[in-house]
Amino acid sequence: MIPQVQLIPGAISAILASVTDTGTLTLSDRYGLLAATLDENLDECDRRSANRLLRSVLRGQVKVINDLCVA
Repeated sequence: MIPQVQLIPGAISAILASVTDTGTLTLSDRYGLLAATLDENLDECDRRSANRLLRSVLRGQVKVINDLCVA
């Protein structure tokens, strides 16, 4: 049995705002992005925002940290 993963409404926008403010992608942000990738009903705007975040990580513009939140 595969567990159901559901994205909280507005989560991608919140993650994008947080990453823009802090320049870091937290563990909880990464779980949100994971849920977004598994969501077949994700709208195009959220999908583009998630892709933009992932490209920023690949380019080294966003630091990935293993903390649940930025203190």
